[in-house]
Amino acid sequence: MKSKRYVKVDKERCVACGACIKECPRNAIEIWNGCYAKSDANICVGCGKCAAICPAGSIVVLQREGSDE
Repeated sequence: MKSKRYVKVDKERCVACGACIKECPRNAIEIWNGCYAKSDANICVGCGKCAAICPAGSIVVLQREGSDE
């Protein structure tokens, strides 16, 4: 069963600093080709730690479709 939330990275705003990678407890984020962070929604539980630490404000927590919250 997947969590009810996940994160999405706005690759246009992301500065590829890597802060989110260090903060993610599930290792669900990677830097893609040195350009921007990319989240794996299948691993992500939507805890929001990466969004809270992101200096560029490029990460948002979203509800999965079909979630009741």
